Amino acid sequence: MKKILFFIVLIGFMSCEDVIDVDLPQSEPRLIIDASINWLKGTTGSSQLIKLSLSAPYFDTIIPPANNAEVKITNSQNTEFVFTEESDSGFYTNNTFTPVIDETYQLTIVYNSETYIASETLKSVSPITRIEQSQTGGFLAEDYEIKAYTQDPANEDNYYLLEFSNDIPTLPTLEVFKDEFVNGNEIFAYFSDEDLDVGNEIKIRSYGTSERYYEFMFILLQQTSDGGGGPFETQPATVRGNCINTTNKENYPLGYFRLSEVDEFTYEIQ
Repeated sequence: MKKILFFIVLIGFMSCEDVIDVDLPQSEPRLIIDASINWLKGTTGSSQLIKLSLSAPYFDTIIPPANNAEVKITNSQNTEFVFTEESDSGFYTNNTFTPVIDETYQLTIVYNSETYIASETLKSVSPITRIEQSQTGGFLAEDYEIKAYTQDPANEDNYYLLEFSNDIPTLPTLEVFKDEFVNGNEIFAYFSDEDLDVGNEIKIRSYGTSERYYEFMFILLQQTSDGGGGPFETQPATVRGNCINTTNKENYPLGYFRLSEVDEFTYEIQ
């Protein structure tokens, strides 16, 4: 009899579930600027891409592209590099870009009769010199872990963006780093994943960045980290990049205009 009563009570609890429709406030779409100019070591850096899209409601699964924009980058010598949209994709490309270390560039976008601008300097990066592998990562110190080493230049401030991706279907891992306390020393970034196994390939990319971009990404990564939060957690604030709307400042864009020299290293777990 006790088992029957328990079953009846359980059915009663299950039948009390209600579907709640969340009515989220709607806002006008904002322009999202993904303008990451990357000069991979050993290449000319002439082929570059800028992605423009629009913000969308939280539950939407499709991010609409921003079509028919006028996009260009200008260097300090007033040389213009015009980016042309591929079909209606929101991807704008240029195949004649000329990257120069420590050169300052200005991005100009005209979209829906409004002008957006941003200015940034192309920063260099030291090459990845060596990789070390161990099996001491993770909570139980049993996961594969790699360390990617580089020699930080002395007597200058350097800021890094590190990207780790692998052939396991997971999102890339991003980290930022500054050499405030290790200036001129050999430094390393490490990566570990419980699903890594022998034969898996890991691609490490090191980007040289400006101090402002480092600060932008540091805040952004803090807000998106797996910190766990409860139901009364403070909501993240909008993190604004270096792009501004000169026509209507209230209609500010999201995203960032960055220029980086990049070093890339692919390592296979042994």
